[in-house]
This record gives sequence, structure tokens and C-alpha cells, in this order.
Amino acid sequence: MSVRAATDADVDAIAVSEADNLGADAWSHGLVAEGVAGRLPTVHYLVAESEGLVVGHAVASLVADVAELQRIAVTTTERRTGVATRLLARIEEEARLRYSERLLLEVREDNAAACAFYAARGFHELNRRAHYYSDGTTAVVLEKVLP
Repeated sequence: MSVRAATDADVDAIAVSEADNLGADAWSHGLVAEGVAGRLPTVHYLVAESEGLVVGHAVASLVADVAELQRIAVTTTERRTGVATRLLARIEEEARLRYSERLLLEVREDNAAACAFYAARGFHELNRRAHYYSDGTTAVVLEKVLP
């Protein structure tokens, strides 16, 4: 399994991953295409690839001293195999290279697995955003200080 920058050839797979993993909160094919093409300033798309197939993706906005993980998703068959860990590590690496001091993200408060994943990787709760998601679920804002 490798992690690399996304290319135009990955747009369809990323859009499918968005729909499969994020449902009503998925980004559109057009928005994914714009981001992968580099037409959204500060936005960086990564994909995890195994045997020629995209098995996960991550999206981050890297701006000055603050990086924001906007998306991380892994195909059902590849969950709990280290794909998300590798994607997150690469996002952290990219953020450090751009001198970001911290990494922020939002996670659904009802997603216990994701909350535990981030806690195990040094993230702590910074704030909450009520009714953040389209179904009214609260988002937990997490932060990790980058060394």
C-alpha cells in the first residue's frame, strides 16, 4: 500500500469513496475534480493505493501555521488495516513541511471509532459545533500540536 498525491485519474474513485463513506455530507464529483486539479488554493488531496486500486483518500487545507484535515476515508474492506493511519501520517508530514504548528479537524460526536482513532494519535478536543452536519449531529473539533 502506498500513499501519494491524487491525480485527475483518481477523481472518479475519490468521488465514489466520498459517497460511500460520507453519505449526505459527501462532496460532489465536480468539487473533488476542482480540488484534485489544484484549482482550490491550499487544498491537497492524497490517495492510498493498493494493487492499483484507490482504497482511501485524505484532503487537507494547509495554510500558514494551521492545517485542517477536511476528509479522511477508507474503503470498507480496508478499514482497520493501517490505511487511515498512513494517510494521517502523510498529512501531518505535509503540514510540517509547510511549517504548520497544529492540525485541526471535525469529527461527528457519534462516531466513537473515529474519536478513539484521533485520541490515540494525540488529538484533543478543542471545541464543539452544534448541528454541524446535515443531519444535525454535533461536530467535535479536535486539535493536535505538531512538533
